[in-house]
Amino acid sequence: MDLNAPPDRAACSLLGCLLVREEVILRITEVEAYGGPEDSASHARHGRTARNAVMWGPAGRAYLYFCYGVHWMLNVATGPEGAPSAVLIRGAEVVAGLETVLARRGAARATPGLCTGPGKVAQALGLDRAFNGHDLTTEGGLALRPGPPPATILAGPRLGIAYATPEDQVRPWRFADGASRAVARRKALAPL
Repeated sequence: MDLNAPPDRAACSLLGCLLVREEVILRITEVEAYGGPEDSASHARHGRTARNAVMWGPAGRAYLYFCYGVHWMLNVATGPEGAPSAVLIRGAEVVAGLETVLARRGAARATPGLCTGPGKVAQALGLDRAFNGHDLTTEGGLALRPGPPPATILAGPRLGIAYATPEDQVRPWRFADGASRAVARRKALAPL
Protein backbone atom coordinates (compact mmCIF):
# COMPACT_ATOMS: atom_id res chain seq x y z
CA MET A 1 0.00 0.00 0.00
CA ASP A 2 1.43 3.35 -1.07
CA LEU A 3 -0.58 6.10 0.61
CA ASN A 4 1.87 8.86 -0.34
CA ALA A 5 1.45 8.22 -4.08
CA PRO A 6 -0.73 10.36 -6.38
CA PRO A 7 -4.45 9.67 -5.79
CA ASP A 8 -4.98 7.16 -8.62
CA ARG A 9 -1.90 5.09 -7.66
CA ALA A 10 -2.75 5.25 -3.96
CA ALA A 11 -6.27 4.05 -4.81
CA CYS A 12 -4.99 1.03 -6.75
CA SER A 13 -2.62 0.17 -3.90
CA LEU A 14 -5.56 -0.02 -1.47
CA LEU A 15 -7.32 -2.77 -3.45
CA GLY A 16 -6.96 -6.02 -1.52
CA CYS A 17 -6.02 -4.28 1.72
CA LEU A 18 -7.88 -5.11 4.91
CA LEU A 19 -9.97 -2.85 7.12
CA VAL A 20 -10.06 -4.17 10.67
CA ARG A 21 -12.39 -3.07 13.46
CA GLU A 22 -12.73 -5.43 16.41
CA GLU A 23 -13.92 -8.81 15.06
CA VAL A 24 -14.86 -7.41 11.63
CA ILE A 25 -12.33 -7.65 8.79
CA LEU A 26 -13.22 -6.37 5.33
CA ARG A 27 -11.12 -6.79 2.17
CA ILE A 28 -11.28 -3.69 -0.06
CA THR A 29 -12.65 -4.49 -3.53
CA GLU A 30 -13.57 -1.09 -4.99
CA VAL A 31 -12.25 2.46 -4.53
CA GLU A 32 -12.42 5.94 -6.06
CA ALA A 33 -9.59 8.48 -6.13
CA TYR A 34 -10.12 12.20 -5.49
CA GLY A 35 -7.46 14.83 -6.02
CA GLY A 36 -7.04 18.38 -4.75
CA PRO A 37 -8.61 21.70 -5.77
CA GLU A 38 -7.98 20.98 -9.48
CA ASP A 39 -10.33 17.95 -9.30
CA SER A 40 -13.87 19.34 -9.58
CA ALA A 41 -15.25 16.09 -8.12
CA SER A 42 -13.15 16.43 -4.95
CA HIS A 43 -14.25 17.87 -1.63
CA ALA A 44 -11.02 19.90 -1.81
CA ARG A 45 -12.29 21.86 -4.85
CA HIS A 46 -13.40 24.80 -2.68
CA GLY A 47 -10.34 24.80 -0.44
CA ARG A 48 -9.77 23.66 3.11
CA THR A 49 -12.79 23.61 5.44
CA ALA A 50 -13.54 22.10 8.83
CA ARG A 51 -15.32 19.24 7.03
CA ASN A 52 -12.51 18.28 4.62
CA ALA A 53 -9.40 19.24 6.67
CA VAL A 54 -8.36 15.58 7.02
CA MET A 55 -7.71 15.47 3.24
CA TRP A 56 -4.69 17.74 3.78
CA GLY A 57 -2.91 14.93 5.60
CA PRO A 58 -1.07 13.23 6.92
CA ALA A 59 -1.72 10.21 4.69
CA GLY A 60 -3.42 7.24 6.31
CA ARG A 61 -6.05 9.17 8.27
CA ALA A 62 -9.74 8.33 8.01
CA TYR A 63 -11.83 11.04 6.36
CA LEU A 64 -15.50 10.44 7.15
CA TYR A 65 -18.39 12.55 6.00
CA PHE A 66 -22.16 12.22 6.19
CA CYS A 67 -23.75 11.86 2.75
CA TYR A 68 -27.36 12.81 1.96
CA GLY A 69 -28.05 12.88 5.72
CA VAL A 70 -28.16 9.08 5.62
CA HIS A 71 -24.76 7.38 5.18
CA TRP A 72 -21.27 7.78 6.55
CA MET A 73 -18.61 7.47 3.86
CA LEU A 74 -15.08 6.25 4.64
CA ASN A 75 -12.14 7.77 2.76
CA VAL A 76 -8.42 7.37 3.32
CA ALA A 77 -6.34 10.56 3.14
CA THR A 78 -3.48 10.08 0.69
CA GLY A 79 -0.56 11.97 -0.81
CA PRO A 80 1.98 14.25 0.80
CA GLU A 81 0.86 16.35 3.75
CA GLY A 82 -0.51 19.70 2.60
CA ALA A 83 -1.57 18.38 -0.84
CA PRO A 84 -5.20 17.28 -0.37
CA SER A 85 -6.35 13.98 -1.80
CA ALA A 86 -8.32 10.99 -0.60
CA VAL A 87 -9.59 7.60 -1.68
CA LEU A 88 -13.23 6.65 -1.12
CA ILE A 89 -13.73 3.02 -0.07
CA ARG A 90 -16.60 2.00 -2.36
CA GLY A 91 -16.82 -1.74 -1.76
CA ALA A 92 -15.52 -4.65 0.28
CA GLU A 93 -15.86 -8.34 1.00
CA VAL A 94 -16.34 -9.72 4.51
CA VAL A 95 -13.31 -11.76 5.64
CA ALA A 96 -14.30 -12.12 9.31
CA GLY A 97 -17.12 -11.03 11.60
CA LEU A 98 -19.98 -11.86 9.24
CA GLU A 99 -22.60 -12.08 12.01
CA THR A 100 -21.68 -8.59 13.24
CA VAL A 101 -21.79 -7.21 9.70
CA LEU A 102 -25.20 -8.81 9.05
CA ALA A 103 -26.56 -7.29 12.27
CA ARG A 104 -25.15 -3.83 11.52
CA ARG A 105 -26.50 -3.93 7.96
CA GLY A 106 -29.85 -5.40 8.99
CA ALA A 107 -29.33 -8.21 6.47
CA ALA A 108 -30.52 -11.80 6.77
CA ARG A 109 -27.70 -13.39 4.78
CA ALA A 110 -24.45 -12.71 3.01
CA THR A 111 -24.65 -11.63 -0.62
CA PRO A 112 -22.06 -10.13 -3.00
CA GLY A 113 -23.77 -6.75 -2.47
CA LEU A 114 -23.58 -6.85 1.34
CA CYS A 115 -20.75 -4.28 1.38
CA THR A 116 -21.00 -2.97 -2.18
CA GLY A 117 -21.39 0.78 -1.78
CA PRO A 118 -19.54 3.22 0.45
CA GLY A 119 -22.42 3.67 2.89
CA LYS A 120 -22.64 -0.10 3.33
CA VAL A 121 -18.89 -0.33 4.04
CA ALA A 122 -19.06 2.27 6.81
CA GLN A 123 -22.20 0.66 8.24
CA ALA A 124 -20.56 -2.80 8.23
CA LEU A 125 -17.66 -1.36 10.21
CA GLY A 126 -19.96 0.56 12.58
CA LEU A 127 -18.36 3.92 11.74
CA ASP A 128 -19.50 7.43 12.58
CA ARG A 129 -18.05 10.93 12.99
CA ALA A 130 -15.90 9.78 15.93
CA PHE A 131 -13.57 8.03 13.44
CA ASN A 132 -12.92 11.16 11.37
CA GLY A 133 -9.17 11.86 11.55
CA HIS A 134 -8.41 8.43 13.04
CA ASP A 135 -4.94 7.12 12.19
CA LEU A 136 -5.60 3.95 10.16
CA THR A 137 -1.91 2.98 10.13
CA THR A 138 -1.84 2.13 13.84
CA GLU A 139 -3.62 -0.68 15.64
CA GLY A 140 -6.75 0.03 17.64
CA GLY A 141 -10.23 1.23 16.78
CA LEU A 142 -9.99 0.93 13.01
CA ALA A 143 -6.86 -0.23 11.19
CA LEU A 144 -5.80 -0.56 7.58
CA ARG A 145 -3.57 -3.57 6.93
CA PRO A 146 -1.83 -4.80 3.77
CA GLY A 147 -3.51 -7.65 1.93
CA PRO A 148 -2.97 -9.61 -1.25
CA PRO A 149 -3.38 -7.32 -4.27
CA PRO A 150 -5.86 -8.34 -6.97
CA ALA A 151 -4.58 -10.19 -10.03
CA THR A 152 -6.60 -7.89 -12.31
CA ILE A 153 -7.60 -4.27 -11.72
CA LEU A 154 -10.57 -2.72 -13.50
CA ALA A 155 -10.92 1.03 -14.03
CA GLY A 156 -13.64 3.43 -15.11
CA PRO A 157 -15.42 6.70 -14.33
CA ARG A 158 -16.32 7.63 -10.76
CA LEU A 159 -19.95 7.47 -9.66
CA GLY A 160 -22.32 10.15 -8.38
CA ILE A 161 -20.35 13.23 -9.46
CA ALA A 162 -22.76 14.95 -11.87
CA TYR A 163 -21.67 18.32 -10.43
CA ALA A 164 -18.09 17.85 -11.71
CA THR A 165 -16.73 19.11 -15.05
CA PRO A 166 -17.24 16.78 -18.02
CA GLU A 167 -13.51 15.95 -18.01
CA ASP A 168 -13.59 14.97 -14.33
CA GLN A 169 -16.82 13.00 -14.77
CA VAL A 170 -15.15 10.67 -17.27
CA ARG A 171 -11.75 10.48 -15.53
CA PRO A 172 -11.14 6.73 -14.97
CA TRP A 173 -10.44 7.00 -11.23
CA ARG A 174 -12.75 4.25 -10.01
CA PHE A 175 -10.82 1.02 -9.51
CA ALA A 176 -11.95 -2.48 -8.63
CA ASP A 177 -10.69 -6.01 -8.09
CA GLY A 178 -11.44 -7.77 -11.36
CA ALA A 179 -12.12 -11.11 -9.64
CA SER A 180 -14.48 -9.81 -6.94
CA ARG A 181 -18.27 -9.92 -7.14
CA ALA A 182 -18.44 -7.08 -4.58
CA VAL A 183 -18.18 -4.34 -7.23
CA ALA A 184 -20.90 -1.87 -8.28
CA ARG A 185 -21.75 -1.23 -11.92
CA ARG A 186 -19.05 -3.53 -13.23
CA LYS A 187 -20.09 -3.01 -16.88
CA ALA A 188 -18.72 0.57 -16.74
CA LEU A 189 -15.23 -0.78 -15.91
CA ALA A 190 -12.47 -2.17 -18.14
CA PRO A 191 -9.12 -3.85 -17.40
CA LEU A 192 -6.45 -1.34 -16.46
